[in-house]
Amino acid sequence: MAIEIREAGPGDLDAVLAIEWSAFERDDIVELTRDMLADPTAEPPLSLIALDDGRPVGHVLFTAARLDGAEASPLVSILAPLAVAPEAQNKRVGTALVEAGLDRLRAAGTELVFVLGHPGYYPRFGFRPAGALGLDAPYPIPAKDADAWMVLDLSGGTLGQARGVVICCNALSKPEHWRE
Repeated sequence: MAIEIREAGPGDLDAVLAIEWSAFERDDIVELTRDMLADPTAEPPLSLIALDDGRPVGHVLFTAARLDGAEASPLVSILAPLAVAPEAQNKRVGTALVEAGLDRLRAAGTELVFVLGHPGYYPRFGFRPAGALGLDAPYPIPAKDADAWMVLDLSGGTLGQARGVVICCNALSKPEHWRE
């Protein structure tokens, strides 16, 4: 499998949404992805698509956020969603997408990246539970899922300096997106 990772453009929207559907088989995630890509409060987004021999097999979206309650909000992004087509899963496509996204965000000066995701997957990239560090999700995360709300410090010096509630883009700022 020779994977190419590139930024997704407007012409890739149908392919991106098809990947989201194949990975999750849920209309709400497809609609959320479409809405976040069109949301001006998510700018600047970073939308990456993975191609296997020219065929779309994965997508990751990072959207701008801010930290409410911090004296000076660091540059913040939220990773959501990460989708890999079933036939390409367990072939490092998701890893390649996340790593490429984090590299680009780091180069652009992003300091913190948040994710509400599987606590067994994201720590491999350096993510760790955010709530215990005083960095709260836009909506309360149930105690049983607290380890799923994670943060990664791309700057190497922002954690411990910043506290507050993450304010995400309007499309993602609905309670139903923050619970199981």
